[in-house]
Amino acid sequence: MEKLNINKWAMEDRPREKFIMQGAEKLSDAELLAILIGSGNTQDTAVGLMQKILSDCGNNLNTLGKLSLHELMEYNGIGEAKAVTILAACELGRRRIATQAMQRDRISSAADIYSHLHPRMQDLDKEQAWVMLLNQNFKLIKTVCISSGGISETAVDVRQIIKNAVLCNATVLALAHNHPSNNPTPSSDDDRITQRVKKACEIMRIHMLDHVIVTDGQYYSYHEQGRL
Repeated sequence: MEKLNINKWAMEDRPREKFIMQGAEKLSDAELLAILIGSGNTQDTAVGLMQKILSDCGNNLNTLGKLSLHELMEYNGIGEAKAVTILAACELGRRRIATQAMQRDRISSAADIYSHLHPRMQDLDKEQAWVMLLNQNFKLIKTVCISSGGISETAVDVRQIIKNAVLCNATVLALAHNHPSNNPTPSSDDDRITQRVKKACEIMRIHMLDHVIVTDGQYYSYHEQGRL
């Protein structure tokens, strides 16, 4: 039977296109490896070739990773470059498993927010606003600067705050900004922004932990003051 090249397959069946449209989790091991090697041989597509190799390994990626360069290169269509690519991918998988997950800071109070952001803000001569994005266990996912040079309703885009939270799958967020004057008292702009962000969070079912105003040595917390 004549080999049907991958570029003749239905779009949703091509490994790269399937990866893009459906995500990596929808691809078989052979399809993922086929993306790495790029092409097969005169009889087999890249997917077919990797299916054969995996079959010889009992469909076990751990066994595949134990093959030598020479053993892989015995397969028609696997040269040195492809063999190195396959084994490099297997090694990366081993290293990922061996690497401990990065410990995320737990942010659950105004003091935590202040401790995290004070080093970034203590010497600033202009206002910056930051949003801290957290998971349901109050572990920090990401800290994003959302405005610089002054905090106002026009400078702080609530849509960008919510967009960042959604993209990071955050379920909790905290807003913070500095006062270079070293006076932590909130302004009327600060109050309005706090309420706008709070309303947007309520609509999106995101918990707004706090809005903290940071100065060098002290802070103001809307939550601690009962204003959230």
